Amino acid sequence: MKKVSIIIIIIIIIFAVYLSFSKQRDKSEFRRFISPQRGNIAVEFRVTGTVNPRNRLEIKPQIAGRIEDILVVEGQKVKKGEILAWMSSTDRAALLDIARSKSQDEYIKWQDKYKPTPIISSIDGFIIARYNEPGQTVTLNDVILVIADTLIIEANVDETDLRYIKLGQEVNIFLDAYPNMKFEGIVEHIAYESKIVNNVVVYKVKILPKKILPNFRAGMTATIEISADRKENVLLLPVDVIIEKNNKKYVNVKTGNNNKLELREVVTGISDGKKIEIISGVNEDDSVLMEIKNEIKNKSQARDFRMIPGIGSPTRIRR
Repeated sequence: MKKVSIIIIIIIIIFAVYLSFSKQRDKSEFRRFISPQRGNIAVEFRVTGTVNPRNRLEIKPQIAGRIEDILVVEGQKVKKGEILAWMSSTDRAALLDIARSKSQDEYIKWQDKYKPTPIISSIDGFIIARYNEPGQTVTLNDVILVIADTLIIEANVDETDLRYIKLGQEVNIFLDAYPNMKFEGIVEHIAYESKIVNNVVVYKVKILPKKILPNFRAGMTATIEISADRKENVLLLPVDVIIEKNNKKYVNVKTGNNNKLELREVVTGISDGKKIEIISGVNEDDSVLMEIKNEIKNKSQARDFRMIPGIGSPTRIRR
């Protein structure tokens, strides 16, 4: 009986030592020390925009009648003064139809005497829409073609972010249609008049792509990436090491060889959400405590549990 009691006591002691060791091990596994590193950091924000013509010109006929020929297609570049299409007035169309019914010679005679009316481009640009085909009858209000001088991206920027945008500023453009491609653009206009969108005061910003590629189409959705602030060769730490208390910021710094921790106040600068600039309080020689988040720890511990066949509750198994 005494032997059984001694064995039980020994098992309890061993189990207690094991638990103590396990807690210390877990504590050390999920904390480590890092040193501030120098690097570059940028604060960026994104806004959604739409690809639109800078100037959109609808081409309408000067006379009502019938379209005889259209000389351009969508995507084609045109010059100012270039003939885009030929039209017959209602009277000319009727006369030619009567002449054609008589003979081919009669048709050619009247076609030569009664010239068609040209439709001419008034700007340099390219065709973005063609709504009609030869043989169709149109009125003075019908749009035959649409010309754009160039495609730009228009985005509504919140008034609180407007201070980060300047004329001539370079930005990155991403199209939803081509998510893996990045285009460069330049801010060419910032509206002076605001408008209200979803109860928010916004200003329209126009961005000119540095290079117009065939991928661009009017109406495409674009994401504009704008750099609000950027600093180079500054001291950086992960955001997770910062402790906020009483409107001040601190980090835990290791002191001496016994790993004692000192809560030290720091002054921070800009942050990109992952890293934060350290202006003062620590230097590159300091060791700053970084603890892994509890949710990461819990996931790691959860992987150490698995069901043992025949047992109803999970049993922890150390790998």
